[in-house]
Amino acid sequence: MNKERLKKFRKMFEAQRKSILFNDKVVREDFGVCSDDRYDEIDQATTDIEQSMRMRLRNREMLYIKKIEEALKRVEEGTFGECEECGEDIELRRLEARPTATLCVSCKEEEERKEVLTAAGRQHKSLGELFSRKFA
Repeated sequence: MNKERLKKFRKMFEAQRKSILFNDKVVREDFGVCSDDRYDEIDQATTDIEQSMRMRLRNREMLYIKKIEEALKRVEEGTFGECEECGEDIELRRLEARPTATLCVSCKEEEERKEVLTAAGRQHKSLGELFSRKFA
């Protein structure tokens, strides 16, 4: 991948990281709930649901931050855009759609096929062995 494209991806990753970290700071500051806000059980339940949603979103964002950090490391090492499985270049269209991708389309499809086979090969406890063999 040429240096100009790498620079573009690096800037994008850094901007995304900065945005997520800023949003995380805002969410954490907004996380505290004043006891006056909990008038009754319904208000408390609503507040609990909102906090749960915020936590799930925060967890997803932190996982994405890890992917961004890994992608920035690959940019620095000069391996960004290379498939970790086969070593071939990942198509630019794929990287534009999913910048943190580490596998080319072919290797990702193969990985997903293996996941499906693994899931299909398990014996379903509630449906029994016959069902597992029939659909494996």
